[in-house]
Amino acid sequence: MNKGIPTIIVVIGLIVLLIEGILNILSFIIAPLFISGLIVGLVFILYNLFLELYFSSNRFKSIREEFQLNIRNCNDLNQHIAHLKSAYVNLKSKDFGESQMIDSSLYNLNRNEWRKTIRSNFIHHCSAAVCKNANNQPFKYLCKYFDVKISDSTLTSFENVLNDFAAAEQGKELLLKERAEILKSLENRIPKIIQLLNSTMLIRRLGFEAVDLSELHYPTFTFQYVSAGGNSSSRCEIQLNISNLDKFIFYINELLVYKNSIQGQRALMTTSLRERIKIRDNFRCQICSNSIDNERNLLLEIDHVIPLSKGGRTSEENLQTLCWKCNRSKGTKLMLN
Repeated sequence: MNKGIPTIIVVIGLIVLLIEGILNILSFIIAPLFISGLIVGLVFILYNLFLELYFSSNRFKSIREEFQLNIRNCNDLNQHIAHLKSAYVNLKSKDFGESQMIDSSLYNLNRNEWRKTIRSNFIHHCSAAVCKNANNQPFKYLCKYFDVKISDSTLTSFENVLNDFAAAEQGKELLLKERAEILKSLENRIPKIIQLLNSTMLIRRLGFEAVDLSELHYPTFTFQYVSAGGNSSSRCEIQLNISNLDKFIFYINELLVYKNSIQGQRALMTTSLRERIKIRDNFRCQICSNSIDNERNLLLEIDHVIPLSKGGRTSEENLQTLCWKCNRSKGTKLMLN
């Protein structure tokens, strides 16, 4: 036993040395990581402190006040665009009543596709054949199953929606361009590091409102098929964006056979007509005379001289170019009258 004691001591000593060696190795790895993390955290705290001090400084406040009018105009335009995007098409699927599907099958089938069945005024539940045909002839089936009456008032309604949506898209581009030009003019007055790392915060601190760049405002109408067994399904979605609205207006117009009307062919409020009126009016507002020569990013809209509600028509003689402010002001006056 006495001879074994030194052996145990040696083994324990070797284990201690091994542990010590491992700890030394880990210290070379962990220590730099710890120090690096500490430095990064300290830099992060100092940088955020720098941001708060800069944005609350008199220097930044003077810049914000200098561009206050420009920023307010941008925000007013942004709100006007949001109003234009609220234009909507009052279509909905026929209401066939409410019900609840209860599966009492002895085989306890999953019927996973049943879960995809959604009730909405913008969804028409149909057979597989109708869903496929809607994909082949979307406008025909949109009219049939979403109760679109082929009439002059329907055509006018879709033209108004197209006019508003087109103006909203153009306004969005002009708004972003105007904002970019304001930020560019500040390049030499705002610290580069803030422009590179915190451009979104800079935009918000200057007072710009957030611009909605999504296209969720375009109404989408869906034909949905779910098999009786709940094992298969398919969908056909028809989104009435600007391109589709343009085509849909022509489709309705052909059905109305306006070419043979007594008053002659009716002009359609299409994107091409909107641009033609602007060119005719030299891109100048017909009320305040402001033009893109004076304000490069000016949003111009197309207005009916005699409103459609008062018997006016969508014809070149009854259309004029207005800046968005004058058009909004005219619309407010008409509502008051």
